[in-house]
Amino acid sequence: MKNSKNNFVDYVKIYCKSGNGGKGSAHFFRSRIQPKGGPDGGDGGRGGHIIVRGNRNLWTLLHLKFTKHIKAGHGGDGGKNTSTGSSGKDIYIDVPIGTIIKNIETNQYLSEITSDKEEYVLLQGGLGGRGNVHFKNSVRQSPRYAQPGQTGVEASVVLELKVLADVGLVGFPNAGKSTLLSVVTAAKPKIADYEFTTLNPNLGIVQYRDMQSFVMADIPGIIEGASEGKGLGHRFLRHIERNTCLLFMIPASSNNIMKVYNILLKELTKYNPELLDKNRLLVITKSDLINDEIQQSISSSLTIKHLFISSLNNIGLTALKDEIWKILIEKND
Repeated sequence: MKNSKNNFVDYVKIYCKSGNGGKGSAHFFRSRIQPKGGPDGGDGGRGGHIIVRGNRNLWTLLHLKFTKHIKAGHGGDGGKNTSTGSSGKDIYIDVPIGTIIKNIETNQYLSEITSDKEEYVLLQGGLGGRGNVHFKNSVRQSPRYAQPGQTGVEASVVLELKVLADVGLVGFPNAGKSTLLSVVTAAKPKIADYEFTTLNPNLGIVQYRDMQSFVMADIPGIIEGASEGKGLGHRFLRHIERNTCLLFMIPASSNNIMKVYNILLKELTKYNPELLDKNRLLVITKSDLINDEIQQSISSSLTIKHLFISSLNNIGLTALKDEIWKILIEKND
């Protein structure tokens, strides 16, 4: 059985091509009664579209990981008796909610899928050519030509997934994010004492009082300069955009907690200033490593709301869940 850690895919590149339009017909009506009838060539059918569609049952882009080329069907040619050719088969690319579509060559943002069954026509199929019946007039009674169909459009695109969670854990590598997630949820993220242990977001459901629950996401570690693309910056930061509440997690052993907090805040702001509108809470992790006197000293140096926790020793976790729940409830009121 393959390790499930490879089952989360949040970034794929795909080459797409819409279908060509069918040729118009240059047919003339013929019968025993009317051996030299007029033009009756029908239009060609349109080529198939490439359509991206939201699917709430998908959580990853894994199903597209090995799909490198997607091509829609071509339109059918026009026929006699002004019959229109069949339309080319449209191709639907189902993606999770929160998927961004970008052009690879220009890095241009094209669209974001934000709801179930939402559709975005990525590439339109070529129009079918008009049949010769359209070109008949008082001067030209027997046009012997028809239009060819338009060629389909091609493009290479990137699909990027932004994870949806109520709470996003933000911090530098080894801040204790994965450990917290493993303790308060059933998720089993990889945990080790080196940078970028977490290479993809891990999600878990936190059980709360009275059968309530919320979703927590361990966002992979940010480094200074992440907003400029250093490390895996942009791949990490986009997942934060869909979180309702952000927990800034900083170890108690840090030399200057407020400085670290401001660096994290700066990276988020440079990436997307709208992230400042989200609710934020400073969580000081690994507090079992400090005594009460040091904890009091740290508290007195901070000017923002904060909580001390120890995931390993189950210190402060109930208070943390209470505070998160309060934030989520106020956000929804």
